[in-house]
Amino acid sequence: MTLTVAVQMDHIRTIKIAGDTGFGLMLEAQRRGHRLLHYTPDRLSMRDGAVTAMAEPVEVRDVEGDHYTLGEAQRVDLSGVDVVLMRQDPPFDLAYITATHMLERIHPKTLVVNDPAHVRNAPEKLFVTHFPHLMPTTLISRDKEEIEEFRREHGDVVMKPLYGHGGASVFKIGREDPNFGSLYDLFAATFREPWVIQKFLPKVTEGDKRIILIDGEAAGAVNRVPAANDIRSNMVRGGAAKPTDLSPREREICETIGPDLKRMGLILVGIDVIDGNLTEINVTAPTGLRAIKRLGGPDLTGTVWDVIEGKVKG
Repeated sequence: MTLTVAVQMDHIRTIKIAGDTGFGLMLEAQRRGHRLLHYTPDRLSMRDGAVTAMAEPVEVRDVEGDHYTLGEAQRVDLSGVDVVLMRQDPPFDLAYITATHMLERIHPKTLVVNDPAHVRNAPEKLFVTHFPHLMPTTLISRDKEEIEEFRREHGDVVMKPLYGHGGASVFKIGREDPNFGSLYDLFAATFREPWVIQKFLPKVTEGDKRIILIDGEAAGAVNRVPAANDIRSNMVRGGAAKPTDLSPREREICETIGPDLKRMGLILVGIDVIDGNLTEINVTAPTGLRAIKRLGGPDLTGTVWDVIEGKVKG
C-alpha cells in the first residue's frame, strides 16, 4: 500500500540530517515506497474550512549536503493525503498552536502524527505535571516570593522557560546565589509565561536519558551526558550520546504513562529522565531515533512506520 505523506517541517535545507528524526522518518517512508511531500508551516492555509499547503514533492538521500531534491510546488488539499507528519521544531508559540488547530480539521481522516489536539493540550513541561509522583519537586510560577520560598526549601534549583526547547535558557541557581535577582529580572522581561523551577538533580552529570515511546510502548533510549561545566545534556548544546539500557524505575515510568500516550494518539514521544525522575514528555517533534540507531540500537523509524501504516489501513 503506497501512502502519500506530507511532512510539515522547517525547510529541509536547514536541517542537520545526522541527528534529525524527521529526516530519518522520511528516509524510511521513501524506502517503503511512500510518496513524500514537503512544506514549511508558513505555507499552511485554511480557506472556508479546507486546509491546504503549498507543498513540493521531495526525494531524500542520506548524504550530508546533498540530502534532498525538491519538485515544483503545488497547492495540496491535506484532507486528500494519507498522513501528515508534524515535524517542525518548537518554540511552542501561537504560530505552533494555530497550526494544530488547522491540522485538527483534517485529523483523523488524514492521520496527523502526533494528534494535533493532544499536542496542543500537552506542552512538554506542563503535561509532565500530570505525573507528580514520577517527577522531581517542581514549581511553575513567575511569582518572585514563591520562587524564593522554593529555593529556601530545596537549595539548588534549575530555572528554565516553560516553553523553551533544546536546552536554551536553562540555569542552575544556588540557595544563596547572588545572581538570582538579575536572572529573575531577565526572565521577567523576556518571558510572559510562568517558568519552571525544579529541584536540582546532581546526578545529571551522569546523564539525562532520552527514552522513545512508540504508541505507548518503550522502544529505545540514549543517554545524553553533559559537557564539562554544563548542566545541559541536549546534544545541540554539546551533550554526548551514549548507549544505554532501561532501569526498572525507567520501565515503571514508561508503563505508567504509556497508556495515556496511546489513548491520546501520541504515536512518537520522547521522555527525559534524570536519576529516575521524569522531567519532560516531548510530543511536538521528539528526537533521538537516529542517535539510538547510530549507537547500535534498533532502527525505530521502521517501528514508527509499522504503527502508522497499521492505523491508516485500519
